[in-house]
Amino acid sequence: MRVRTFVATVILAAIGPAETGHFLRAAGAQQNRYLPAEVEAGGRVYTSTCTGCHGPDGDGVGGINFSQGKFRRAASDDDLIRIVVRGIPNTPMPPTGMSEGQAATVVAYLRSLTASSADVAAGGDAARGRSLVEGRGQCLTCHAIGINGLHAGPALTDIGAQRRSVDLMRSLVDPAAEVRPENRTIRVVMKDGRTLSGRFLNQDTFTIQLIDATDKMLSIDKAAVRESSILTTSPMPSFKDKLAPQELADVVTYLSSLKGRP
Repeated sequence: MRVRTFVATVILAAIGPAETGHFLRAAGAQQNRYLPAEVEAGGRVYTSTCTGCHGPDGDGVGGINFSQGKFRRAASDDDLIRIVVRGIPNTPMPPTGMSEGQAATVVAYLRSLTASSADVAAGGDAARGRSLVEGRGQCLTCHAIGINGLHAGPALTDIGAQRRSVDLMRSLVDPAAEVRPENRTIRVVMKDGRTLSGRFLNQDTFTIQLIDATDKMLSIDKAAVRESSILTTSPMPSFKDKLAPQELADVVTYLSSLKGRP
């Protein structure tokens, strides 16, 4: 309770007075549940700190599976917070140096995994998924896996080490639901009337860099640009009606297996 009070204090400090009453009512009515702000904050910390060992789905360490609520040494949230902060002596789990409040947000995220990650790839077959990715799905016309494929979309070589299976499924059926900043498309209108677009790479004082749909890297002189805008939509098509549920599960299983290793 002490840790949750600390987290609540931090969140209350960040929201406006008009929302404070709603927050307190929600906290009182749902004492055993975490708030979305806690889960979101914990997800950012987990992604940057924990996925290297535990993986995005929380199943990277034997005997532990956060998505299924399997914990080897913890019976309560307080146990989990203590482990996150202090580590486990004589094991690969080190102390993190986090405050208890920050560790509590990680625990909030871990608890959310159980609720949100239904086994979307149940019964999926990685070999069939690979055939779909390289064949009918035409994924390599935009994405690279190892030395194969193009670069108009983000590389998938280690996507299984970065994204949860539930996130991969969502990207397949609803690509616009989440477009990460590093994967956004830029649209550039030139002073001569031409329109160029592609995956935004970078910009500096003088140029804009992007990769277009033909896999060509362009460095565009800003002096020749009339206007430019970053798009929040995704050029990736939805596969919801293009692949059967079993085929989607196969593709997710294959993508989840891509960890950046040969």
